[in-house]
Amino acid sequence: MSNSGRGFKFQVSAWLPVVVAIALVAIESTPAFGSDRTNGPLRHIWEWLFGPVGDRTWHIIHVLVRKSGHFMGFGLVGLTWLRAWRMSLPKASFLRVELLAMIGTAIVASADEYHQSFLPNRTSSPRDVLLDCVGALVMIGVAHRFLKRRVLERPTEKEDKELTLR
Repeated sequence: MSNSGRGFKFQVSAWLPVVVAIALVAIESTPAFGSDRTNGPLRHIWEWLFGPVGDRTWHIIHVLVRKSGHFMGFGLVGLTWLRAWRMSLPKASFLRVELLAMIGTAIVASADEYHQSFLPNRTSSPRDVLLDCVGALVMIGVAHRFLKRRVLERPTEKEDKELTLR
């Protein structure tokens, strides 16, 4: 392991969540997770929780649930990229690692949609790539605000010493 603490174990801990996130996207991009296959199970869960709905209403709910999954799922993919880049490039500006995280997410989202274009029960849409990227952008923005606030609230070295002397 290197003196800087950036050896193999460190790199695995930084990048393994990205690999897992991409693997989950790949699994969810199969025919088994097509709209025709998720319709029944999701409807049963929905109706168990909220009661029966008509077919027309269910269609709208199903689309919203699936698109929300895109938004939230790729939001989390974006966060794994952000974490990995922040760990790997600790001296880089937050804007740079945010940009790298967005590029990584956009590549995964584009590959996902391209892959789905070859599947008989899946559709491929540039709008889904956009939705995926917006989900990542929102989650990365929330992380940015949270981390910025955490840095601002952290006591200075002088304040920390004064607190320990009391």
